[in-house]
Amino acid sequence: MIATLVQSYNLFMNILVQGIYALFSTIGFSIIFNLPRKLLPYAGLTGMLGWMVYVFLQGTTDNFLVPAVIGSVIVGLIGEVLASITKHPSTMFIIPGIIPFVPGYGIYYTMLYVVQRDFELALTTGAQSLFVAISIACGIVVATSFMRFIRPLIDK
Repeated sequence: MIATLVQSYNLFMNILVQGIYALFSTIGFSIIFNLPRKLLPYAGLTGMLGWMVYVFLQGTTDNFLVPAVIGSVIVGLIGEVLASITKHPSTMFIIPGIIPFVPGYGIYYTMLYVVQRDFELALTTGAQSLFVAISIACGIVVATSFMRFIRPLIDK
């Protein structure tokens, strides 16, 4: 029983720490993206919550696409809601919010394997990175489409 509690606590702390890292990385990219200062906390929160969902789902499934799709759907939904609250375009929250999801490590290792002439690993890693990027885009499209359908019903 105590071992289960300790394991749950460690999992929670890992997700929280990674969420804080995602918050700072999202805010950093938002500064580079020239987001207005008053929107930085919202953009950071979007990236943080999306990444925390992503990390949680990574621990619960063996599929590498499901966390990316669901995490980007969460980022898209939060971005759309914040856009209607703050009266700013949703891209101001969604683009910085997906930065933690970008498969930079996969792209790096793909290029490394190409340079090392290990084309089988390069193809595998490159395909996984491409699939993650496509699933991020699909998640955002699903969230945006859902909100475009729901928003007229909410505004009544």
